[in-house]
Amino acid sequence: MQKVLAPLALSAALLLPAMAGAQDTPSAGSAMQDRPAVTFNEVERGVYFGVYGGPSWITNPPADSGPRPFSSGQMAQVELGVDLGERLSLGVFFMGSANRAGAEYVGYSQGAASGDFTMLVPGAVLRARLVGFADSQEVKRTWIYARAGVGYAMFSPKKLLPDSDILVFAGPGVEYYTRLRHFSVGLEVVGNYLASKGAFGFAVAPNIRYAF
Repeated sequence: MQKVLAPLALSAALLLPAMAGAQDTPSAGSAMQDRPAVTFNEVERGVYFGVYGGPSWITNPPADSGPRPFSSGQMAQVELGVDLGERLSLGVFFMGSANRAGAEYVGYSQGAASGDFTMLVPGAVLRARLVGFADSQEVKRTWIYARAGVGYAMFSPKKLLPDSDILVFAGPGVEYYTRLRHFSVGLEVVGNYLASKGAFGFAVAPNIRYAF
């Protein structure tokens, strides 16, 4: 019996390491694959947050009597929206402006109030990117765009301008998508119009946007 078991034990001792090595070695038909590389978009688009600010002017401030002097001021605006592909964006905004008008401006107060006024405007806006220019890496970073919006304008002081109005605006701009991917910077010139009061204005607005 021992003579029979001894050769079997020796054979098993020799075969086990070979079998273990065969299990650890990948089959010839299987290919080793590298982990796929992580890639990033050169320009991020999607939900965005934008900030605008700069000088603004109203050529003929609203009034029912008295002079309507050319008025200069400052405007600031925040915007939240979404990019609909490469060329279109939709958003909502909140804008505030302060304008100097002088003591001779009485608005709709019949002389009970005069001077400077402010305007607060919530509304909606559409941006259309018209022409894009590629850089040396064939990435369209610079765009010429048109932007238009409409909002509900509320004035202060109420004694000077008691009634609200509809503000519409539109104008061209240029936008550059930086190499930080999420950020773009721009500059636009827009014309403004207060619909019921017949007042025209315009603004120059540097801006910055962050896309999430």
